[in-house]
Amino acid sequence: MSEHDIYSGMAALSICEALLLALNDAKVLPNSEIMGILEDAASSHEQASGSGVDLDVHRAVALILNRIIARGPPARRF
Repeated sequence: MSEHDIYSGMAALSICEALLLALNDAKVLPNSEIMGILEDAASSHEQASGSGVDLDVHRAVALILNRIIARGPPARRF
């Protein structure tokens, strides 16, 4: 994976986290819905099929998402 891909992924994750926080702050989505979104995303990657490198990438993404889920509902952490 190139550095550009890594940086793009980090930027995308930051944007998504900010959007989920904003949706929660605006009371558009409750914590339970946000956690459901994260769980659905993790599940999609856990159930992905493919070969070798593709599966490794999906497993890594699922691991990241599950770590985010383990932190609990989104909250301002600063």
